[in-house]
Amino acid sequence: MHILRLLPLLALLVATSAYAPRTPRTLRVCADPNNLPFSNDRGEGLENALAEIVAGELGLRVEYTWWAQRRGFVRNTLRANLCDVIPGVPSSFELVLPTRPYYRSTYVFVHRADAPFRVRSLDDPQLRRLRVGVQFIGDDGANAPPVHALNKRGIVRNIVGFSVYGDYRQPNPPARIIEAVANGHVDVAIVWGPLAGYFAPRQPTRLTITPVSPQIDLPFLPMVFDIAMGVRRADTTLKARLDDILVRRAATIDSLLATYGVPRADRR
Repeated sequence: MHILRLLPLLALLVATSAYAPRTPRTLRVCADPNNLPFSNDRGEGLENALAEIVAGELGLRVEYTWWAQRRGFVRNTLRANLCDVIPGVPSSFELVLPTRPYYRSTYVFVHRADAPFRVRSLDDPQLRRLRVGVQFIGDDGANAPPVHALNKRGIVRNIVGFSVYGDYRQPNPPARIIEAVANGHVDVAIVWGPLAGYFAPRQPTRLTITPVSPQIDLPFLPMVFDIAMGVRRADTTLKARLDDILVRRAATIDSLLATYGVPRADRR
């Protein structure tokens, strides 16, 4: 057949392929490259492992968009259409469409096992004299629940603050608050459970982890949170597929969480 006769057919094929739906080959994941125990660019985090489980069920490979989890993270990743899934978001997070939760964890008290005290409640009077480490997010009221709970009780002067972001030039910046307990810089820290569960066993000094009580500081300041995966609000089909995987692979995910030492508030 003469080449000139092929040209209209070729043009039709090109036009058709341009508009034909393409089957994705990757699960595009939004993640922080330096945020263990959750994720890092070496794939060592809990959320890295979870992404591999989910991608395997979908018959895809994981592709990351790396971005530090600070203000603008969702806007510059998920909403910019650079990626499609954010693991590890609170199920009440309004900027995404959350999947069903795959675990619930709690804030915890962390202190040295050889300390001459034990703290189990935010109302423990010992918190007024101990050096208490907490993580600060900012100065605009967007701080973590333990900071608000301590402020409400007038526990301010003996607080030792650590940035939730830390020094990003160093590996694992969230670990600094746990290290401060181990080296005696603070007496007790109040931190998010998965962070403590991962870094506490890695310290040279044995540390004790105790869930914060009460779970909800009245009138309504929760210390426990359901954790889910987040997708764009319009991605209901992807959400449904992820929900199905989270149900079917629940036992595998539970084992994964245990491997990373995640304290569970949804287990008795």
